[in-house]
Amino acid sequence: MNRPDAPRRAPLDLRGIPPERVTQPARAAFVWFSIVFAWLISLLPWRVWEGAPDVLLLTLAFWCVRQPNRVGFLTAFVLGLLMDVHDSGLFGEMALRYVLVAYGATALHRRLQRFDLLGQALHLAPVFFAAGLVTTLLHAWLALSWPGWDWALGAVLTAALYPILGWVLQLSFRGDHDGNNAAA
Repeated sequence: MNRPDAPRRAPLDLRGIPPERVTQPARAAFVWFSIVFAWLISLLPWRVWEGAPDVLLLTLAFWCVRQPNRVGFLTAFVLGLLMDVHDSGLFGEMALRYVLVAYGATALHRRLQRFDLLGQALHLAPVFFAAGLVTTLLHAWLALSWPGWDWALGAVLTAALYPILGWVLQLSFRGDHDGNNAAA
């Protein structure tokens, strides 16, 4: 029932909204392909350096922020156990770290949707650091020796790489918004 004296609303125009704000969910096949690809990269020997960034942890954190219904604690736990077996270290250490980061990313995912990738990285940096600190303290307590602070450099590098990896992973699910903007 339109009244003649009622003001008319303008149609919803999405052209001024950046693609990061209006995204479609990523395809499940791409999500799992990217996780498997990150896992395969994590099997390479460059991870031996204690300060190396954890690409698998980074990918899990990104998908826990963007797709928390598809990627969550079970995925993080299983991949952490796989990395524990691969590294032949303390069984459950990486699983605990991955689950802590998945929890932090899932708990913050609504808040992080309001920020760009750099803002998300700044919010996730304490999560990466805290998860690394918990597992390092546990490892130090069981081994009765402090391993040093090299792991903190890995947490900082992981947070620094989040915008780059996020940009690459976002390319797949921005949808046709970029094409529609170019045509308009």
